[in-house]
Amino acid sequence: MIFTASPDGFSIPGYDQIFPCALGKNGLIKDKREGDNASPIGVWKIIRVLYRADKGSKPICNFPIQEIQTDDGWCDSPEHHLYNQQVKLPFEASHEELFRKDNIYDIVVVLDHNLDPAVPYGGSAIFMHIARDNYEGTAGCIALRRDHLEHILSIAQPGDAIEIKF
Repeated sequence: MIFTASPDGFSIPGYDQIFPCALGKNGLIKDKREGDNASPIGVWKIIRVLYRADKGSKPICNFPIQEIQTDDGWCDSPEHHLYNQQVKLPFEASHEELFRKDNIYDIVVVLDHNLDPAVPYGGSAIFMHIARDNYEGTAGCIALRRDHLEHILSIAQPGDAIEIKF
């Protein structure tokens, strides 16, 4: 199944409802670059799920799932050999912390954008995660309300993907 994320919302094949979602604050782009704050146009498979056990129950899903620890990060340094990979903190290169003070990474769905292999400057950490209350634009991710994200995870199957398009 291919789910669709667009400026019009997030849709599930066979469902009439469209969920509101946030995409990159600089819109959509075909040639994703690190730091451009745009969401990459294309089809991206769901790889695995990360979650904060201290912020809610384990999401029901059919993907590998891992609890986010206080020392988990994600390398966003294009020059580093671990670019666009989960890392342990402290980490010497530029990175994002996955154990955040806000709630947007309480559930993180890792998509296969620029993963195998990661191309330097091709964009890192393209996730589906929880939206801010006002659906503020993201740094390139897809963001949904928590209950909508949990619903999507409950029906998604291995091999399913998210298409980001206009």
